[in-house]
Amino acid sequence: MTAAGTPRLVLASGSRVRAAMLRAAGLDPAVDPAGLDEHIIEVECRAAGLTTPQVAEALAAAKATLVSKRHPDALVVGADQMLELDGETLRKAKTRAAAAKVLTRLSGRAHTLISAVALARDGEVLWRHQETARLTMRHLDDAAIARYLGRAGDGVLACVGAYRLEDLGAQLFERVEGDYFTVLGLPLLAVLDRLRRLGETPPGLLL
Repeated sequence: MTAAGTPRLVLASGSRVRAAMLRAAGLDPAVDPAGLDEHIIEVECRAAGLTTPQVAEALAAAKATLVSKRHPDALVVGADQMLELDGETLRKAKTRAAAAKVLTRLSGRAHTLISAVALARDGEVLWRHQETARLTMRHLDDAAIARYLGRAGDGVLACVGAYRLEDLGAQLFERVEGDYFTVLGLPLLAVLDRLRRLGETPPGLLL
């Protein structure tokens, strides 16, 4: 906590996975989802000619900036993840039926996950970064997809691609190329490095 009683580190995301990654690494962020309209920002970014990685960075920065204004003096972590399949950006499915269609499209093919992160304080972006991973999904028939969604439940609707690699979703893949943390939605090693540079890691984190 800062002297003013505000959290020293805030995660501008409701993702339980991102929060768990930071906590497992020795950090203790407060959680305050940004709640902004991502669609409007993405439309503006696309109109400006930004690529998908650039859009992801812009969204991460927008989240971090907004939440940092609610927590004076705190360092805020904003993050965003996007999925590209043959140049098309796929979004989170809103229903299991939509999730099944997404998985059908990904079946037997390779796609790219872009995970972006930004750090902000008092409305100013201090750093932004993005990393990519390439995942190849097994060939899945309709029955396999139905079984997976039945077991995985509605939690997959919170994930781009309608899967969670960290649990049952691992069974869907034959190859993953890239950083594991990036697949989960946060380039954790880059974040930790930047926090060290900014002097924001808690005592005892570094050996």
